Amino acid sequence: MKNYISIITIFVLISSLVLGTIITCGAETKKIVVGAKDFTEQYVLGNLISLLLQENGFKVEEKFGTAAAITRAALISGQIDVMPDYTGTASAVYFKYPEKINDPVELYERVKKDDLEQNNMIWIGRTSFNNTYALAIKKDMIEEMGTSISSLTDYVNKNPEKVLFAVNHTFYEREYDGIFAMAKFYGMNIIRKNVKPMDTGLTYEAIDRNQVDVAMVFGTDAKLKKFNLHVLEDDKNFFPIYNVSIVIRKEILDKYPEIEKILLPITELIDTETMINLNYEVDGDGKPAEIVAKEFLREKGLIK
Repeated sequence: MKNYISIITIFVLISSLVLGTIITCGAETKKIVVGAKDFTEQYVLGNLISLLLQENGFKVEEKFGTAAAITRAALISGQIDVMPDYTGTASAVYFKYPEKINDPVELYERVKKDDLEQNNMIWIGRTSFNNTYALAIKKDMIEEMGTSISSLTDYVNKNPEKVLFAVNHTFYEREYDGIFAMAKFYGMNIIRKNVKPMDTGLTYEAIDRNQVDVAMVFGTDAKLKKFNLHVLEDDKNFFPIYNVSIVIRKEILDKYPEIEKILLPITELIDTETMINLNYEVDGDGKPAEIVAKEFLREKGLIK
């Protein structure tokens, strides 16, 4: 009798171990690695991707905070499976298109096609917001300088000695889409000595302290809200387009085609104002990016 009970006990233990192994293996088949670059907006977007996948049964490993080139290389090599990326980065850095594509849909479709054909990457969706270079002024200067780069051009050409610009070093030096290429494109008679190169964050400080009249900014930066600046409309479409898409390895999407439906809301729901506010909650209010992403997704009813 004792031997019989022992056999039953052993059988139950073995069955439990086998069942546990099956369950564990089943969970591992839905493991995915999410990557993100090393700035606020990427941390927010990376967490949105991670949280949505976790909500839908995926076991997620996060590799956030790597430099842009390293993050892209990790995607290509298979060290990460999915990441948020920018159409403008693909255009200028990955594929080095000789011509500038001003239509956001055309650019997205071309990037999507080329990355699939050359690297087996799939671009899912496209945000309406454009995190590109921009020029901003204080809101109390709108009446004087206008709301667009064309109106600023008219003002500068009438007051060439008067207007001072703050730009980062990259925007100062870039020949293709930098400050002087922009001025030539718009017919703006900028005096070179009136353009002050400095670190990116300092451009906001400079205009806030009235040390300059116009500052180079980025289209979805939280500091736009912090310093209450007006972004001038690029009414002649000079600046490159930097819409965000979710980029995923084809191998992974083929295996889990439901991922496209899971992640599409990120590109559909976040416009310029929303992205600025999400970035501001991190940079301005000091909230962790994961909490900001979680609150946004709960508000939209996408996670519990």
